[in-house]
Amino acid sequence: MSKKRVLILSEGFGSGHTQAGHALAAGIRKLWPDAKTKVMELGSFLNPIIAPWILSAYRVTVNTSPSLVGMLYRKKYEKPVGRLTRLALHKMFYQHASDVIGQLQPDVIVCTHPIPNAVVARLRASGLRIPLYTLITDYDAHGAWISPEVNQYLVSTLEVKTLLQQRGVNPDTIQVTGIPVHPNFWSIQDKASARKDLGIKQMPTVLVMGGGWGLHFKEELIDKLIAWRDKVQIICCTGSNGKLTEKLRACPEMMHENITIIGHTHEVSKWMDASDILITKPGGMTCTEGLAKGIPMLFFESIPGQEEKNREYFVSHGYGMDMSSPEIIDQWFSAITNPSRNTMLHDKISQLRPQAYEPDCCAKNVIKLLRENSIQPELGYAYL
Repeated sequence: MSKKRVLILSEGFGSGHTQAGHALAAGIRKLWPDAKTKVMELGSFLNPIIAPWILSAYRVTVNTSPSLVGMLYRKKYEKPVGRLTRLALHKMFYQHASDVIGQLQPDVIVCTHPIPNAVVARLRASGLRIPLYTLITDYDAHGAWISPEVNQYLVSTLEVKTLLQQRGVNPDTIQVTGIPVHPNFWSIQDKASARKDLGIKQMPTVLVMGGGWGLHFKEELIDKLIAWRDKVQIICCTGSNGKLTEKLRACPEMMHENITIIGHTHEVSKWMDASDILITKPGGMTCTEGLAKGIPMLFFESIPGQEEKNREYFVSHGYGMDMSSPEIIDQWFSAITNPSRNTMLHDKISQLRPQAYEPDCCAKNVIKLLRENSIQPELGYAYL
């Protein structure tokens, strides 16, 4: 059998969609070394000049006007991407998508963002014979993900499958696979060993993450972290937000031997292994990585829309708690400084994890679909 090619298409609106694509690619290669994978942010590839401006504008909007983002999410919640919108996307940004797909000759296309999903769906409606798998990267199902041209939906939970069925999607085309995480998250390292590898102290440790974009931490959160700095080791991961990194490092109260400020890192898996609690925005990828590691989570600063839905899912299932008041930090930090209570907290999460999530499940399902797929790409298709 010739090597199967998997083309994974995403967009850079937030870091989670592309991160999920890379995680799936790494998982497929680990389980099936003969497979060839390629992850691409399609809009950025086709429009390297315009795309950064659009992404920057979106990032500013998320940071300064999150309520607007939430309003738009809810307004379009039940609606799939319309024909005119798909046509406009094609004419303005994606008119060469067909050529790229033709050159790469994938056996299957997996989309981890609604926009390339809509673009490929349009191409399939116009004659493209390559199967389209849609990987929904949150714990909700916005209407923008849905298209009759999709061959398979790969979803996080049974609840998301039910939402899709309620909107008319054939249940036979929906597989509950969980959101993929990188193989680094498939296993858990001993805390003491992870802390030694990272060069930090052997003491109760909290990891604070602002997502890949490192959105701002509220003053109340910073004040609470500072108040516990003598008893708890605090790791602040600011992602790609350089200004936040500089701000925290310049804060005199944060200059403490038990506080570490890190920016973008490829060692998130190890930092989670070293920590007792994860304080984070409820992005779909970070929450799933925390679930895979079995680490208790506190959620803050949800972006209205999909992050609110993510938070609701994880809180309702007992994997974490909404940080509705700064006093909750006191309760959780007090627990991890008490050995018996800390053990109980982690045991509770660990008992739930096997029932909820298999980290390699998504990669296994894509491989299974690939092996069963008998449709061969036809490169001579037309498109409008």
